[in-house]
Amino acid sequence: MNKLLLFTAAFFVFLSINAQELNCIVNVNSDQIPGSNKQVFKSLETNLTEFINQKQWTNKTFKKHEKIQCAITIIIKEQLASNEFSGSIQIQSSRPVYDSSYLSPVLNHKDDDFSFKYSEFEVLQFNPNSFDSNLVSVIAYYAYVILGMDADTFKQNGGKEYFKSAQNVANLAQQSSYPGWSPLENGITRYRIINDFTSTSYISFKNALYRYHLKGLDMMAKNKNTAKKNIKSAIMKLKNIHSSRPNTAVIRMFFDAKADEISNVFSGGPNTDVVDLKELLGKMSPTNSKKWDKIK
Repeated sequence: MNKLLLFTAAFFVFLSINAQELNCIVNVNSDQIPGSNKQVFKSLETNLTEFINQKQWTNKTFKKHEKIQCAITIIIKEQLASNEFSGSIQIQSSRPVYDSSYLSPVLNHKDDDFSFKYSEFEVLQFNPNSFDSNLVSVIAYYAYVILGMDADTFKQNGGKEYFKSAQNVANLAQQSSYPGWSPLENGITRYRIINDFTSTSYISFKNALYRYHLKGLDMMAKNKNTAKKNIKSAIMKLKNIHSSRPNTAVIRMFFDAKADEISNVFSGGPNTDVVDLKELLGKMSPTNSKKWDKIK
């Protein structure tokens, strides 16, 4: 009987472990903080790694090979008190491309308004119905953004429920005094990002994200010519968004992740008419002009 109970418990632990959605590498850089005792930062790194990877963020079951590959880098710039810190957080994620070993970058975003409290060995817990910790809220918010953007690359508007979860985190966090959550702040804030992803005004962006990946990159192994045309078509669909709302958060984030990939796709392989594409790319993301120059 005891053996049966042990087997049953082990089985459910196995299911729980394999149900997690994220495979995240966490790095905490404290080089800018003086002093030789870095134990609290090692504790933070370990604690966050376990929190992100062991928590089940959705009600879906992900097989091991379906887990989303992602990375979070936290750079501590100031220690404001014994348990209070500020710095930046970089979030990256990728998704596999069909019939290849290539991982396509989906998210590559740096958030410079990151401050939080943390004590060594503190237990990190997420309550979706309350704001308890800015550290936990920021991590949960970006976990849902990662899930949402990944889902949008496989299904039209597939990330809707995850973006709603991220929006709920953001709404609860607005009661705090921490930066990044308020609609009154300028820049690519957490508020602006999730406001864009949940707005019906940007449904064409989400459709473009789907077409770019599923109809474009995932067809590369089968038909490069058709794939490149579909990728170009997806990018061209962003024109209306840029025309009506230039410098919007989702467009900025798209090119932060995709500039190198777009340049590589259109700098070789089957010939595609890219005159109008290069012109549009130059308008939407002028900071990447050197990368666009490689397109031919």
